[in-house]
Amino acid sequence: MSAVAEPHTFTRPALDLPAIQALVAQDMAAVDALIRARLGSDVVLVNQVAEHIVAGGGKRLRPMLLLLATRALGGAQQADSGWADATQTVTGAEAHQLAAVVEFIHTATLLHDDVVDESDLRRGRKTANALFGNAASVLVGDFLYSRSFQLMVELERLPVMKILADTTNAIAEGEVLQLLHIRNPDTDEPAYLKVIERKTAVLFAAATRLGALLAGADDDVQRRFHDYGMALGYAFQIADDVLDYSADEAALGKHLGDDLAEGKATLPLIHAMLHTDAATRARLRGIVEEGDVSAMPEVLAAIEATGGIAYSRGRAEDYARDAERALEGVVENDALAALRGLARYAVRRDR
Repeated sequence: MSAVAEPHTFTRPALDLPAIQALVAQDMAAVDALIRARLGSDVVLVNQVAEHIVAGGGKRLRPMLLLLATRALGGAQQADSGWADATQTVTGAEAHQLAAVVEFIHTATLLHDDVVDESDLRRGRKTANALFGNAASVLVGDFLYSRSFQLMVELERLPVMKILADTTNAIAEGEVLQLLHIRNPDTDEPAYLKVIERKTAVLFAAATRLGALLAGADDDVQRRFHDYGMALGYAFQIADDVLDYSADEAALGKHLGDDLAEGKATLPLIHAMLHTDAATRARLRGIVEEGDVSAMPEVLAAIEATGGIAYSRGRAEDYARDAERALEGVVENDALAALRGLARYAVRRDR
């Protein structure tokens, strides 16, 4: 684990989640309205499945990142009387549309993931595949992918289309890569991180890079915001995987041990297998190969004995600090403080 210092060059405190949500409330309302307006289809089942998963809510973190990145670079100036934010106004329609695109892509991946993982619960609600069947979920996921591309093409900006096309392709590769590691006890930390990069972090990075692009930032600043999003994606997913072994099930909104039941070796278990004795390692390997969720007490004991939760949280915190450091040197305003706050929220949440 890398030993890194807290980012220390910022003069504004990072915002907490309620403050962040208040900051972007108008923008997010506009994005939600656009999402619902563009979900429409004359095929009834498409509307039913899409409405179910979109209405499931969540914090809309990925579109929020795009909006905040745009606003962070949108004209904050330091005046003699203090900070004067030009970021208090509602972001433009182009950013709203791209934020909707990002959410459509994310939603499509959720539909596909729940089918592949045979999940029946997400955010405390029945999954679309549990209600409508696997075929409908996969096909509506495809509809959402295609709708996202319709929306991005309407903007007629080739750099935007290239970023999103590359990102969507990487996500598809990540889904296949994760499939290759199902019930594979030889999955190590580099392989685990590669799946996170393709499945999660690339969309975070695309959202923040697109925000910088829309704001007219130069290549160096776009790279900084891409790096912020990538590091945040790693932090968010590792923290999410820790919750699968440590959270309160009611708060989490899904079954504890789902990753184990699906045969996924995530970082707490990978660390335990690497640092335990030979007999326990052999037992853990068998549990992963079988996806034996009934062995959860044994797995939790091994993770606790080897410090797997603490190690994994430490790795998530490393990435969160990397995310904040990527923003050092950018002119500060409320939106930048919000981006820093999201890096901290990612690793301190309970669901």
